[in-house]
Amino acid sequence: MENGAKMVKRINLALQGGGAHGAFTWGVLDRLLQETDIEIAAISGTSAGALNGAALKAGLSQGGRQGARVLLDRIWHQVGSVHDLRLTGWIAQALPPVGMINSWMESLMPVSPMNVAALVTSPYSYGPLYRNPLEPVVRSLNFGAVCAQDGPELHIAATNVRSGKIRVFSGDEVTGEVIMASACLPTLFQAVEFVDPRTGEMEAFWDGGYTGNPALFPLYRPHLPADVVIVNINPLRREDVPQTPQDIQNRINEISFNSSLLRELRAIQFVKELIAEGRMERGVMKDVLVHMVADDAMMTSLSVTSKVTPTPYLLHSLKEAGRGACEAFLTAHKAALNERATVDLEAMFG
Repeated sequence: MENGAKMVKRINLALQGGGAHGAFTWGVLDRLLQETDIEIAAISGTSAGALNGAALKAGLSQGGRQGARVLLDRIWHQVGSVHDLRLTGWIAQALPPVGMINSWMESLMPVSPMNVAALVTSPYSYGPLYRNPLEPVVRSLNFGAVCAQDGPELHIAATNVRSGKIRVFSGDEVTGEVIMASACLPTLFQAVEFVDPRTGEMEAFWDGGYTGNPALFPLYRPHLPADVVIVNINPLRREDVPQTPQDIQNRINEISFNSSLLRELRAIQFVKELIAEGRMERGVMKDVLVHMVADDAMMTSLSVTSKVTPTPYLLHSLKEAGRGACEAFLTAHKAALNERATVDLEAMFG
């Protein structure tokens, strides 16, 4: 299919979760939407990736590429509790890098109040006063557009509290409760409970990052393109061994929320080996082409604390980092889309 003189490249997006760090993905999507010859066929999102995916789908359905960029801007402005980014101009340029500010915050407050509170209290301690702080942001989405038949498929992962299994919601199953469930960290929020349309039973859900961050398997369907572009916001590798309580907790968080992704990537590599060795006929299973957009230098300068402190300056810095990372990815790898993978899984797991 052609768009003017250009051949359209079809891709799937896999959007990781990571709290306020999801603003990095906002930036990636903002830049990607400017590429009119790249078509998004399907989206799989978890936690902040679920919010980004729902806003992307709704925006595309309501106003095309520009509509999606505008809606993503609005959603993240709401996350930052502001309606304009007051630190996005000359003031932001005068401030130190966001990683340095993050280090100052941790030096002044070596033990996170969030971590202390999680040890001595529960989200259920608030009784009738409890409100999910994400609800106003999520409810502002037009779910008719989120679940529209046209545009990319949308798949959202959450974790069933009782079974411990992943539950992927798709199509018209995606509701405000599903988005909030996908982003429900159990130490901060009460489990999101609703009737699962698949079982007809009342179920409780926690953050999808525990079981699929993001879930890749919904993107393997035969009618979808082979290319899966992962927007990674949890660093896969850190060179330094953590020693402080904050660094240890941060790395535990990253490893936990990357484990499901690494398992799926290893499975993809295993299938590739079977195909390459002739032990599996081509077409029996999908030969997935994996790509990744990331900025580990930026993300390793941050910590788990910044994931729950969505200040306008942090969000703006992450958005700009996301745009830059997407620009670098497109420059280096756009020509490879629909042709070959740009992530060396053999080297990753060798």
